Order: sequence, then structure tokens, then C-alpha cells
Amino acid sequence: MLQCQPQCEPNQVAIKQLQTFQGKILNSDKAQRMAEFFSLLGDPNRLRILSVLANQELCVCDLAATLDMGESAVSHQLRTLKSMRLVSYEKRGRKVFYRLLDHHVLELYQSVAEHLDEIE
Repeated sequence: MLQCQPQCEPNQVAIKQLQTFQGKILNSDKAQRMAEFFSLLGDPNRLRILSVLANQELCVCDLAATLDMGESAVSHQLRTLKSMRLVSYEKRGRKVFYRLLDHHVLELYQSVAEHLDEIE
């Protein structure tokens, strides 16, 4: 037979502590958008592309050669990264050069890479 646990009643100290950071808790909409963002980063090819672009901007054909991938596969991943606002591009003649959109993207990439290096 299952017995019900008595419900936890927060004490006054806990309630005051909770109130101090209540405004910092993610709302449901932002939490959903962040989950989708991190889910889209869960592709190894996208991460490899970001690792190259963290060091240098390149055109699609150079990215494909560097990563030993087809140009259409790289273009597909770049479209996704662009829709996530992680990369930007600039047309130069017939070529399109990609780079990380801003310092936030670079810092995110570097932070995760550094974190994973610390674990090993």
C-alpha cells in the first residue's frame, strides 16, 4: 500500500530567498525557445561548421573542403544556422562568405568547448 508523503511547507527564510530571484526564473516561452535553440545545436555537422567559423570566415566551397562534406550539405546546415541567427553572410562576387554573427555566438561556442575540455 502506498503512503502519501506530507506536503513540504516552505519556511519563511526559504520564501524570502525565493522572492529575491523570482524575476530571474525563465518564463515558459523563453524556456521553450532556448530548448529549441539548444536542440538545433545538437547536430555534429553544425558544431563542426561553427568550430571553423569561430576561427575564420569562409565561403561554402572552402567550408565543404575543410570539413570533407558536400557543398549542398554545408549549405543546408548554414541555412539552419542562419535561421537561428548564429551566422551571417556577405556576398563577394559569385561567392558567399559566412562568419559567426556576433561575439555572443563565439563566447557560447568557446564556453562549451572549454567546459568539455575540463571534464576530460
